[in-house]
Amino acid sequence: MTRLTPIDPPYSPEIHDHLMKWMPPGVKIEPLKLFRVFAHNPELMSRMRPLGAAILGKTSLIAPAEREIVIARVCARCGCEYEWGVHVASFGSQLDIDPAKFANTVTGNAADPIWSPREALLIQLVDDLHENSQVSDALWSQLAAEWETPQLLELIVMVGWYHLIAFVANVSGIRPEEWAARFP
Repeated sequence: MTRLTPIDPPYSPEIHDHLMKWMPPGVKIEPLKLFRVFAHNPELMSRMRPLGAAILGKTSLIAPAEREIVIARVCARCGCEYEWGVHVASFGSQLDIDPAKFANTVTGNAADPIWSPREALLIQLVDDLHENSQVSDALWSQLAAEWETPQLLELIVMVGWYHLIAFVANVSGIRPEEWAARFP
């Protein structure tokens, strides 16, 4: 059941401008349904975009492939097929990420041999934050050996951000984009 219906065109000039800021430059598809849900509250939408853009943009301190593993795992743990599918379809082949890794974000765990030791730490970080809203001292020590403090902070914020995105997508009841990947 759709609870928060994405707005449909024609868009007001203000909404059109907001939506275009959320979309990659030059893209030829309709703005994502999730963005069109956020458009119900333009003020909130305008305040959220800078953080989302920072996580996905050139200023991020996290390697893009590692970022996408984190995002996919968060979305999988939250049962958010919508956002998981958008990221798999949008970034998977672009970043040359093995599709089996994306599938494992839904069906596996950090101990699975598909993950490098560094990637396994990311999976465990997401799982610990998802399950406990906390990270053990042992895991923190391992993370701190791999990533610097600014990167660790960004990873924690990224996990929280995609929980928020998953909550909105799940509660709104929007259907997956037609071109997006689906959970295995």
